[in-house]
Amino acid sequence: MSAILGPAAVALGLLGSVAGAITVAFGLARGRPQLLRMARSYAWLLLAAGLVAAVAMEIALLTDDFSIKFVHDNSATGTPLPFKIATMWSALEGSIILWALILTAYIAAVGHRFRDRITDPLVAWAMLTLFVVAGFFFFLLAGPANPFHVVQVPPGYDGPGPNPLLQNHILMAVHPPMLYLGYVGFTVPFAFAIGALVTGRLGEGWLLETRRWTLLAWGFLSLGIILGGWWSYEVLGWGGYWAWDPVENASLLPWLTGTAYLHSVMVQERRGLLRVWNLSLLCATFSLTILGTFLTRSGVVASVHAFSDSSIGPLLLGFFGVIVVVSVGLITWRGEQLRAPGRIDAPVSREGAFLANNVVFAAFAVVVLLGTTFPLIVEATGGGRLSVGEPYFDRMTMPLGMALLFLMAVAPVLPWRRASTELLRHRLFWPAVVGVVSAGVAVLVGARGVVPVVAFALAGFAGGSAGRHLALAIRRQGWRGLVGRSNGGMVVHIGVVLVALGFAASSAYARQADLTLAPGESATFAGYELTFLGGSTRTEGDRSIVEAQVSVNGSDPFAPSLRTFSASMQPIGTPSVATGPVADVYLVLTEVPGADGVATIRVIIQPLVVWIWVGGIVIALGTVLSAFGGARTRAGRRAAPETDRPAEVPA
Repeated sequence: MSAILGPAAVALGLLGSVAGAITVAFGLARGRPQLLRMARSYAWLLLAAGLVAAVAMEIALLTDDFSIKFVHDNSATGTPLPFKIATMWSALEGSIILWALILTAYIAAVGHRFRDRITDPLVAWAMLTLFVVAGFFFFLLAGPANPFHVVQVPPGYDGPGPNPLLQNHILMAVHPPMLYLGYVGFTVPFAFAIGALVTGRLGEGWLLETRRWTLLAWGFLSLGIILGGWWSYEVLGWGGYWAWDPVENASLLPWLTGTAYLHSVMVQERRGLLRVWNLSLLCATFSLTILGTFLTRSGVVASVHAFSDSSIGPLLLGFFGVIVVVSVGLITWRGEQLRAPGRIDAPVSREGAFLANNVVFAAFAVVVLLGTTFPLIVEATGGGRLSVGEPYFDRMTMPLGMALLFLMAVAPVLPWRRASTELLRHRLFWPAVVGVVSAGVAVLVGARGVVPVVAFALAGFAGGSAGRHLALAIRRQGWRGLVGRSNGGMVVHIGVVLVALGFAASSAYARQADLTLAPGESATFAGYELTFLGGSTRTEGDRSIVEAQVSVNGSDPFAPSLRTFSASMQPIGTPSVATGPVADVYLVLTEVPGADGVATIRVIIQPLVVWIWVGGIVIALGTVLSAFGGARTRAGRRAAPETDRPAEVPA
């Protein structure tokens, strides 16, 4: 059944995308509203096609239909149910199905949301852009990335199953969909940006229409990145969560430009400034999602996160090029109309801080983009293999990260247009106190080195600024004051501060040792007593597990293990983590117990790493709070007095 339903759904999606784009284009050219109204019907048709294609693939996976090549190459009868479902996005072709499904859901949501304005030329051009993007991904599914090829299956065949690393933790079922919801979600604001550029409606109205769409995509991408770090920490056994891997960078790049946009868009809404910046950031964000898709699905980089070599790489790179050329061409064409009606009155002002914020985020993105793509460019031009590793990224991004923390502290307290010295002294006093106390506490508990201490101080400074903002909001409005773009944005800032603290502490002060212990033997490391209770071996489905039982400070035993999957026969380490608010004790079994029962266990002490995951949850909460309520008209904002009210800073 899947061999029939799947290709039919893909063909329907491709035809619907092309027909929808042609219909809307013809309606715009001839001024025929009845054709523009058909865009909504095409949107629902695409959603149906995406749903049927995804359901057909899941049916094939769940029923072990090995006559479907994707199932034949990537699934196995013994794969546990959650990972069998997640197999669809564990390999190239199935991941494109998930992309198409999410994209069609966004298109249907846009069609429904703007159903009463579907004949508006700006909305129509946005729908036309969405249909073109959908058509490209359905084309991939219909041709070079067809997941429904039928193959001959020998009797008794059982597939290899997903990559063992991708069926070793339940986060694999959650992390990729979150990333895709973020990646694909940026298509919506990009489509409206194209609509605004084509129609010449470059005022602030279209920004208000797309703010929540952008915020939603940004929130999903943020959560996806945090969950990806958590997966790496819990699965890969190296004790870390971020290694500047090219595929990790591919998700960071649109996050950086998207974050810059969410801040600077307020300047355009309030004062009509930074129009070129905002349109450029939106177009860059969507372009970078396509570039990231190229990096992960073309085989040009070697990574545990990347898919194998495929033929769709040139197509993705070509699509990326088209997007860049069209975006730059339209912005250049509308250059005169994009000139701001005003100017930034003083650098020490809210709009001045947001402009500085844009510059730093842009510099951060350029540094990451250069370090990620330069080795690929050198290799492609015959210059041999070149590696750009952590030292480059750490050295280049560290001062930029410090600058962003400083701006997070200062920007929320600045008024529009101009700030007086007295006002800054009043608003920054308590945040500065929090920053100094944070640095002092860090030194007292053992922090050493200028960079970590400064990082703690700036994180405290930024956290104090956000806390002051929220305290004022709660005092005026009660707990309802947490809802809205401004106050929800400050909750996001607190989440980012927690992530920064966890990152600084775990990066600077992690310690590790390899302990060789006999059953019943104990050892002390970094103030923790570890007792090896013994080893065991068992079989679960298609994997055999060698496990060590280790007690930390007399706790119930933790169980680091080595798992061997029948399809690969290569042992995969599975760490076990004793999580605490101050530090994690990270245990990895490096040598299995021999005949004498002796095992070697690697112990890594990771300070404050749990606060990275807590920060991710706080960021998600703040994103939700930012998306609802708190909106005021631009005119109302201009009329509002510049008092010591909480500053309006988005997520």
